[in-house]
Amino acid sequence: MKIELRAACAATLMCVALPASAQALKVGAAKVDITPKPAEMPKNMLGVLDPLNVRAIVVDDGKTRAAMVTVDAGAIMTETWANVAARVERELKIPTSQLLLTASHTHSAPWMRGPAYEAQIFDAIRKAAAAATPARMAYGTGVSYINVNRNIIDPNNRRWWEGPNYEGVSDKTVAVVRFETLEGAPIAVYFNYGVHAVLTGNLDLVSADLPGAASNYIEQSLGGDAVAVYSNGAAGDQNPIYFNQTYELRAIRTADYAKRGEDISNAMPPGGTGMDRNNPRVAMLMEQQKQMVKSMGQMLGEEVLHVSRASLERPVAEARIQGAQTSVTCPGRKRLDKGRAGYPGTYEDADPVSIRLSLLKIGDTVIGGVDAEVFTTIAQRFKRESPFKHSMMTTITNGMAPSGYIPNDAAFAYNTFEVVSSRLKPGCAESAIVNGLLDLIEKVDAK
Repeated sequence: MKIELRAACAATLMCVALPASAQALKVGAAKVDITPKPAEMPKNMLGVLDPLNVRAIVVDDGKTRAAMVTVDAGAIMTETWANVAARVERELKIPTSQLLLTASHTHSAPWMRGPAYEAQIFDAIRKAAAAATPARMAYGTGVSYINVNRNIIDPNNRRWWEGPNYEGVSDKTVAVVRFETLEGAPIAVYFNYGVHAVLTGNLDLVSADLPGAASNYIEQSLGGDAVAVYSNGAAGDQNPIYFNQTYELRAIRTADYAKRGEDISNAMPPGGTGMDRNNPRVAMLMEQQKQMVKSMGQMLGEEVLHVSRASLERPVAEARIQGAQTSVTCPGRKRLDKGRAGYPGTYEDADPVSIRLSLLKIGDTVIGGVDAEVFTTIAQRFKRESPFKHSMMTTITNGMAPSGYIPNDAAFAYNTFEVVSSRLKPGCAESAIVNGLLDLIEKVDAK
């Protein structure tokens, strides 16, 4: 027995000796293809660039289970989350409070809902649970510079617009949780990063975009059946650093619309609406966007692999699973005018907005979930104030709040498109989210 343990230690840097009485974690992972069939494709989609998937990790501590799931989707309807959560709790004994169902927020996936879609998500979780094997986990962080704050002052009219603000707030942290067998074979990686999945948005092709490319690259590198689950960080104000849709493609489209007598200089038509795909320059720029997806996916994937190789902390083979959920409510508003950015909006009072908060704690690793698009500063504050060093925030998780974007308090002073379109009044959401998640940490720790 001692000889076998020594051999296992020599084979991996992740070795940890277990006390005789320790209950090892069990972890399983699975991936299910959910790419729509040709008959299911919406009219605005011209084909498939790359597949869409559901990826799931199920963790079992011997007493209870948790699931961390990401779907290649723009968002997950609250109804979809509720139906999946109920079935997962009923059939797999995973409490709703210990399920994180996250959308990767790719802008190149059709809106999907209904029993068949829910069954695909459930199937990934079921397969992950069935594959559970004794395992250990380790946490680490790295940095990636592929995101950038996307709100800038236009140099011509001195108004807010979208583009790379190299001086703006941007969290470059990549958080990584690696799960492996007791012999050191990879089972899954859960990685968290804040960037909008918009690179393929104007191609009008089905694509998992940057998150899918990163997960594919990691899985290919790890080999076997290892699954890489992307966790959508606080990307409400973060774009890929090289994103031509905010440069030349936008200028070309704006000029084309102007020739037809329509001014879209303060608007952004969805997808590639109105793009002249026969224009050789447009075709070339779109091809470059396709290349950029793979390039940025590789760069993010390489950083996750680097953390896995060199920056993980001491692994643990037993960790208690705890979860909790709550909702916070903030005053709402309804916008009465139009325009994407640069001008203050006009509003009237509206119904209060409910925001769902989720908390999953595995050992000393804490994942705070929010069911909306959150500005980076809010997540940074949560991580700073969390009593646990291993803390991260995942967004667009467990449904879809009616809030629109959730800017931090200070950002409400700027007429960016996220701020003017937000259905929240200023001064509530930042503290409500951070304090709400901290309260959940206290709640699970008190059990």
